[in-house]
Amino acid sequence: MSHQRRTIALAALAALFSTPGLAQDTGGPALSLSGFGTVGAVKTNNSDADYVIPGQPDGAGKSVDFGVDSKIGVQATATFNLMFSATAQVLSKHNSEGKWTPGLEWAFGKAKLGDKFSLRVGRMGAPFFMVSDFRDVGYTNTWIRPPLDVYGQITFSHFDGADLLYSSSIGDTNVTAQFFAGSSKVKYANGARPELKRIVGVNASAEIGPVTLRAGHAQGKFSVTRSQRLDQLFNGLRTVAALPVGLGSLGSLADDLEADSKDATFTGIGASLDWNNIVGSAEYTRRRTDSFLADTTGWYLTGGYRFGTWTPYVTLSKLKQDSDSSKTLPAAPIPQLAGTMAALSKGVNDTLASVGQKTVAAGVRWDAMKNIAVKAQFDHIKPDARSSGQFVVREGQSGLNGKSVNVYSVAVDFVW
Repeated sequence: MSHQRRTIALAALAALFSTPGLAQDTGGPALSLSGFGTVGAVKTNNSDADYVIPGQPDGAGKSVDFGVDSKIGVQATATFNLMFSATAQVLSKHNSEGKWTPGLEWAFGKAKLGDKFSLRVGRMGAPFFMVSDFRDVGYTNTWIRPPLDVYGQITFSHFDGADLLYSSSIGDTNVTAQFFAGSSKVKYANGARPELKRIVGVNASAEIGPVTLRAGHAQGKFSVTRSQRLDQLFNGLRTVAALPVGLGSLGSLADDLEADSKDATFTGIGASLDWNNIVGSAEYTRRRTDSFLADTTGWYLTGGYRFGTWTPYVTLSKLKQDSDSSKTLPAAPIPQLAGTMAALSKGVNDTLASVGQKTVAAGVRWDAMKNIAVKAQFDHIKPDARSSGQFVVREGQSGLNGKSVNVYSVAVDFVW
């Protein structure tokens, strides 16, 4: 997609960094309404695990699935005067609870503090990635979906809090910075509730002609509550640790693995290029937590070339697990504990199983109309040995055990 088309799309959606409108010309109130959506279909060549956008409880196998990418959103921006405005976005997609219930994705008020600063308060897009603000707006992106080896590392799509935005120009370079703080939580279909509290972070970007550079860092306290499986595992470890049989180290293991207000950080750098007919982007990210959630490093590199309304592209990406993917628990000191120790060992190693994988993808985008794009994409994904990578293994499925999977996707993206 050309830089011009991308700008038009973002303006049409009243993107948060600018709220142009009649009100700012006249000083009077105004209301704008816009929307976006995707109708997507996905299938794979393997039904041993489901291809999902991480967070979704189920997805695509050998049968065609319309839930992975399809979505529709509506956004309203009310501009009250030259200083104050408010934006709300309602989004319906196959969410982490496995439902299509429309949810309030954005709801914030904004105050312009002079020519360079803006303050927003409320619910906003979680700004961890280069295309965080419009990751759900398929029309604004070249791919069908942002590379999951990077964007699948965090399932928090929004946060509640505040941010301070700075925008200025230094010569021919446009510079923006964002300072943010707040909290975020997700509810999964199995009842578990990951939560990230006391988030503080900063993002900075510089647009230099056709090149945009971006760097960001965030940190907070990570917890997971109401997970029956994790609670059973940690309670089991502590129960056995309390027995007078010399397995006290299991209690320390439970303390190390449990996500109970543990430190978490996420750091990323990225760059994008839109020069003549050449488009490209790349990101490198690192996730760190002091819990069972794996430390990971992810990266991708995308390149494409526009032939009129057609843009073929290729993407290479990888998600590497940097923390342990298994633990060796002590042998049962007495025969009566053999079964219990085997169950605990399986629970620990299932929890730590690698999420690493690497992907080669190729696709094409066709700008059929000024506000409609049609895309097709092929992904070849290779999970780490003995793992299912970021695929979901539902009850009754055997898992991938390191086997490669081909993913076939088509989508129609639109904005209005």
